[in-house]
Amino acid sequence: MLGRCPVCGEWGTYYEEIVEKGKSKAEGFHSAGSKPQRLHEITAQEEKRLDLHNAELNRVLGGGLVPGSLVLLGGEPGIGKSTLALQVLMQQGERCTLYASGEESAQQIKLRAERLAGKLQNLFLLAETSLERIFEQVRELNPEIVVIDSIQTISTDGLEATIGSLTQVRECAARILQFAKDSNIPFILIGHINKEGALAGPKVLEHIVDTVLQFEGDQNYMYRILRAQKNRFGSTSELGIYEMQQNGLREVTNPSELLLSSASNGLSGVSVAAAVEGARPFLIEVQALVSSAAYGTPQRSSTGFEGRRLNMLLAVLEKRIGFKLLQKDVFLNIAGGLRVNDPAIDLAVLAAVLSSNMDIPLDPDTAITGEVGLAGEIRPVARIEQRIREAQKLGFKRMLIPAGQRLNPKDYKDIQLVEVSKVTDAFRVLIKK
Repeated sequence: MLGRCPVCGEWGTYYEEIVEKGKSKAEGFHSAGSKPQRLHEITAQEEKRLDLHNAELNRVLGGGLVPGSLVLLGGEPGIGKSTLALQVLMQQGERCTLYASGEESAQQIKLRAERLAGKLQNLFLLAETSLERIFEQVRELNPEIVVIDSIQTISTDGLEATIGSLTQVRECAARILQFAKDSNIPFILIGHINKEGALAGPKVLEHIVDTVLQFEGDQNYMYRILRAQKNRFGSTSELGIYEMQQNGLREVTNPSELLLSSASNGLSGVSVAAAVEGARPFLIEVQALVSSAAYGTPQRSSTGFEGRRLNMLLAVLEKRIGFKLLQKDVFLNIAGGLRVNDPAIDLAVLAAVLSSNMDIPLDPDTAITGEVGLAGEIRPVARIEQRIREAQKLGFKRMLIPAGQRLNPKDYKDIQLVEVSKVTDAFRVLIKK
């Protein structure tokens, strides 16, 4: 190791890497024997997948875990990454699985596993930080699924770099990928995140793996969201929802019933939005509070909704509708601790803000969907049929939808569909004096 870099002047930034001699990149490709093929001559087969017996995780992965794939699971400390991975292995029944941890001892993992109350007979635990010794145990056991917790605690003997360094993380991930492809065993890597919320380590780590999953949520709430940021074997638009309980994570199959509360009926500043995350529709409660600014500068705060988009919607409300909010604080909250990026909840956000400002409660049997443009127009939204059916299933009597959506009213007899083209039209329908 070179003590000081002669270029940047930093200490301890040079590491020795062992390079295999006698084989160039060109020779490596040549030895593989691959040749160019015409695209129409290549036969593509559908990837076989392992059913993880976890519907939410199967959905996010695109239908199950592909053999030989490498999955990276990231999230904030304490959010439940290790719990989710261990719980999934305990749900595999007769399959032989291996949980390798470089952060906890086998006794600590056993205590957590007993709390989760799952099956333990075919789950093997390994407390190890050496990648070579992990590979030895995998060859001996030949498990069907391997979890490594976490990639930042694993090191390879071929490098003198410290554990968790960029060099170690990159090299270990590359070797695990090669091992997974050669053995056809899927690996799940648990990764740390930095203070900005991105996955820690080199950016190449996300490029190496096949799938990147983000486990997120507010630790003060019980709900957790699982999203796919990258997926070579499926869509990245799917979403999984879990509820953190005393005995582990519970799959939420119908999030709408849990995210809506009857306690908010009759209160101002509350609206119900029909949102879609990926291909999954659900109804959420949007809460707003508008009050006179206690200090000179009014506050704009949002939880679960992008702050910049809230400022834009408030500007539309002032410019197009004429409501002056310059001297008022505006607080917005998506109930349940979820973070929603669907622009179709714009109209529900404005409805909640207006309801709180006028102190007039909205009809609790009305659901709202629609994207709001800068001119105050309500733009069409995607998957409108799924949003309507979700509201219909939960017993809503009326729903505001953007005008111009191609729908057949005969298909929705149990719910009244009100088409609105401008924000002013929606407010006339929602607030009747």
